[in-house]
Amino acid sequence: MRFGTLGRWVDRLLFRPLMSWATAWSFDRLRLWAETGQTPESTLRLSLIHGVARISLAAIWFWHGLVPKLLFHHVDEQAMLVQAGLSIRLLPSLGVLEIVFALIILGSWRWRYIFPINILIMVLATFAVAHYSPEYIRAAFNPVTLNLSVISLSLAGWLSSPMLALASRCGRKPAKEQP
Repeated sequence: MRFGTLGRWVDRLLFRPLMSWATAWSFDRLRLWAETGQTPESTLRLSLIHGVARISLAAIWFWHGLVPKLLFHHVDEQAMLVQAGLSIRLLPSLGVLEIVFALIILGSWRWRYIFPINILIMVLATFAVAHYSPEYIRAAFNPVTLNLSVISLSLAGWLSSPMLALASRCGRKPAKEQP
């Protein structure tokens, strides 16, 4: 084996699981083609759209939880809390909640209902800012354009998710021998 012990570890921990997953995923693409007529190419496109949408949503939530709320306690975030009648002490907790939501978006890869939940949160957040802090609606970088973008990503994820190929649908372990 190439690269000795390191090569064996990389093979065992990375290469073989990745090849197993890719093979199972490819077989599920073929299953969709045989059962529904959805070509492997269109399944690949839907999977890429779904992946980009989900990863982008998670990155947005993670960034907005970490940078302006946890790392820098941005003055605009504090002002919007005060204008909504809330304590600025909630800012770090809201940041943690946003990061947790980002992790839920990534961890619930097969659960498509995270997308309408995300849309609802964005609509409610937009109305809350418009009601309590309307001056931010007119700002150069404002909640309307951000939230519309997040809603669009959620719609792309929702529309691409019903016919995704999933490696988990394929049995990858040998069946035990029957007595």
